[in-house]
Amino acid sequence: MLLKKILLVTFCMMAAGGAWAGGMESLEAFVKNAKSGRADFSQTVTAPPKEGQPSRAKVSSGTFEFQRPGKFKFDYKKPFAQSIVADGETLWLYDADLNQVTQRKQSQALGSTPAALIASAPDLRALQADFTLEGTPERDGLQWVKATPKNKDGQLQNVQIGFQGDALASLEILDSFGQRSVLKFSKVEVNPLLPASTFQFKAPAGADVIRQ
Repeated sequence: MLLKKILLVTFCMMAAGGAWAGGMESLEAFVKNAKSGRADFSQTVTAPPKEGQPSRAKVSSGTFEFQRPGKFKFDYKKPFAQSIVADGETLWLYDADLNQVTQRKQSQALGSTPAALIASAPDLRALQADFTLEGTPERDGLQWVKATPKNKDGQLQNVQIGFQGDALASLEILDSFGQRSVLKFSKVEVNPLLPASTFQFKAPAGADVIRQ
């Protein structure tokens, strides 16, 4: 669900065009320097309008933590309690209301996903193996990079990553069904000391565990 060197960065900047190079520079700095992170987030998911009906937006919020490479946790607090935890080997999805856990191998679940962009990839080269990266015009006071999966068979059209300087500020995710998710990050901490227990998950007693 990331983002060594001078030649790679220079190539990306040339491909994006000099005026839009800021986003690529921010992405390169983020991947290189942010080995761990913690932030609050709000997420707005808007489905495409159906015939005769306007589009509807759903808003949720929670906390996000990551440790590169390959460990992250999205903890949704509102409106419903849900967790997405990657421990480096296994991806866990927990729905508290349903008391249901979905367990998947992380290597099969991530790949060309937003999580790979912001938490999993160890360097820019790893990102470029799965995504085409290009700088896009500045907007909303942020520098942007558009990441398009090279695997066209997935459910993701593209992700746009917004930076405030070198700090991650926003993600805009467009899936193959036309659904758009916008995540905005606040209270961002770079390289906090995160205990190993942060990314450990144990299914609650009585939970229904589905292995995929």
